[in-house]
Amino acid sequence: MERWALVSGLRGDLDLYERIQRDLSTQRGVESLFVLGDLIGPERNCDALLERLRQPKRGDLKPDCIYGWWEEQLLAERGYRGDQNAQVLRREHGDDAVDALLKAVDERHLPWLASLQFGFIELDCALIHGSSADIGDRLTSETSPLILLDRLTRLDVNRLFTARSGQQFRLELTGGAIQSRVKDTAGEQQQEQAVPKRSVIGIGQGAAFSLYDAATDRLDFMRAGEPCVTPRRT
Repeated sequence: MERWALVSGLRGDLDLYERIQRDLSTQRGVESLFVLGDLIGPERNCDALLERLRQPKRGDLKPDCIYGWWEEQLLAERGYRGDQNAQVLRREHGDDAVDALLKAVDERHLPWLASLQFGFIELDCALIHGSSADIGDRLTSETSPLILLDRLTRLDVNRLFTARSGQQFRLELTGGAIQSRVKDTAGEQQQEQAVPKRSVIGIGQGAAFSLYDAATDRLDFMRAGEPCVTPRRT
């Protein structure tokens, strides 16, 4: 049984990362660790965590990382994303947050952060920080099923793992069909498209992370230092 560990929102906290690594060492069958963005943040210096992610210690489960919202803002401000301006960060958190983020990450890490991918496709699963539409897209347990279906079909996957909202949830789109009417010079036609069973899964952030078994579709919600919880399908 091969299981994935899905983590996000470390935001420079090396102590938290070490606690998660210790928890994973006690879990049977966990062979892959995916860190779905927000490796950095403005609250603390992030260099030690970034060094650990780039050069794992012996005994660590090797992390595969993608970039998240905070990485996107830093790279924008440093000129790696078009204009040298983290407009969204300034609008939402102000100039002080921009200055704090710049001080939190040494410039030597920027090329590595810029090399990270937007997401991973593993089997029939998409692993993304926000969604297929945008890095800042917050999918939650209250998001419209039509929006969730759109985010899934953009990538043609059956399961979408997301971290941006910080919530832990599993929503099932249980099939059915989409009906549409098309009217042209030949008249009106009705079309029906079957919708397969699909899932959108919020993995949590910070101390809250998730374990997933791709073979059995089992999902466990974890919190660093606490027992796991298997969610109900909703």
